Amino acid sequence: MALEPTSSTAADAPQRSAQQTAEHVRDAMWRNDRASQALGMQVVAVGPGSATLTMAVREDMLNGHDICHGGLMTTLCDSAFAFACNAYNELTVASGFSIDIMAPARQGDVLTARCTEQSKSGRTGVYDVELSNQRGERLALFRGRSYTVRGKPAVAG
Repeated sequence: MALEPTSSTAADAPQRSAQQTAEHVRDAMWRNDRASQALGMQVVAVGPGSATLTMAVREDMLNGHDICHGGLMTTLCDSAFAFACNAYNELTVASGFSIDIMAPARQGDVLTARCTEQSKSGRTGVYDVELSNQRGERLALFRGRSYTVRGKPAVAG
């Protein structure tokens, strides 16, 4: 006689490809990402260890020099980093990052942050983000270091 399972197991979770997992995680994370939503960011692509986000520079994002606040450029890069390093459905946080801003962004610019995984081993990873404007001009380079903790950013379903 076969025993009936009494609780949900990992085997009950739908089988997804790596790309489908990344998209599932994107959807789950986006629902709760109030900061990225409030800044008008869009997730335009996601994959295993990668993500591309965009953000239009609004007037309320300008600093006293009438250019986009560097912290907001950094936030866009950080959000792309978050979607990329969580794409495996392993709860992953930033352990640190650095950014080099090479050129300003201005009101009306559409910024694109493209994140790619450089290394993932054990609980740590390294991710690079290139930030550019709508003309393809490189504005900043961001390097994020990740640390995987217990849990999943997206539940099965």
